[in-house]
Amino acid sequence: MEISLVWWIDLFVRLVYTSAGLRRHTVSIDAETTIRCWISSSLLPSSSAAGARSKKKPPLVLVHGFGPRGAWQWRSQIRPLAAHFDLVVPDLIFFGGSTTSSTRRSEAFQAASVVGLLDALGVAPPRRAKVSLMGTSYGGFVVYHMARMMGPERVDRVVIASSDLLNGPDDSRAFLERAGGLESVDQVLLPRTTADLKRLLQLAVFLPPRFVPEFLLRDVLRNLFSDKIAEKLELIKGISISHKDEFQLTPLPQQVLIIWGEHDQIFLVDKAFEMQKHLGENARLEVLGKTGHTPQAEDPKKFNKIILNFLLGGPKSSF
Repeated sequence: MEISLVWWIDLFVRLVYTSAGLRRHTVSIDAETTIRCWISSSLLPSSSAAGARSKKKPPLVLVHGFGPRGAWQWRSQIRPLAAHFDLVVPDLIFFGGSTTSSTRRSEAFQAASVVGLLDALGVAPPRRAKVSLMGTSYGGFVVYHMARMMGPERVDRVVIASSDLLNGPDDSRAFLERAGGLESVDQVLLPRTTADLKRLLQLAVFLPPRFVPEFLLRDVLRNLFSDKIAEKLELIKGISISHKDEFQLTPLPQQVLIIWGEHDQIFLVDKAFEMQKHLGENARLEVLGKTGHTPQAEDPKKFNKIILNFLLGGPKSSF
């Protein structure tokens, strides 16, 4: 019987979240859609949280991308962020415990679902202070739509990490060439074999591990990349960002931080500078050296310093 490293990492991540005051919570936002999330105990509707409600902090939503479980993707941010914010960390639809019977698959639908979660929890105006949003990769697509849907009256600041909102067919073709001449993006984002998983690591991380035992790769595939494959394929096909007849990137009225890994091979850093121009005068850009597509995991200390400075209203920085 093979040892499951994933099980132990999952246990560690759960301990990180619970020690920072977060709890698992499930909300049916309508007759079709149920969202599971990690949430600061002060935001829970239960009477046991009544005492904690007197110590309200500004709310912050963290939205994951494709890849490992959503909670894993923010594991290095939870403790420092929880010191300043009440956190909501949802599983997007068809990730973790979130499901829907709706046929909608776009990132705009994901955004509407997370907004529905916030409304159901009473997180954001008029019942609470403005909410800030942070998303990585696919999650960046989602928070951009959320910021537009909710407007400046409900959303304070927006962080978009490693997320090419200008991604088009030419970018996808170039990415598939970098990936070794593959035919479709899902061959990278949804690895089926250990060779696929190795390729994803090479593309996503600036300094990938030189050697990973096959049994660990099989463990990761079995526990992290085998669930709801058909539905996730539909999510990839449903992304509207790449269809310019369906989506146009326009400036946001909120203050926006774009944060990117200098050596990102999934979304090249040049696109970060283009995005900054399109998002206008309210957007600032920070590029982290010696990191790839996951700067929040590859250099969490610097990443956390940058996002906290921005979210807490500090001056522009240069790293």
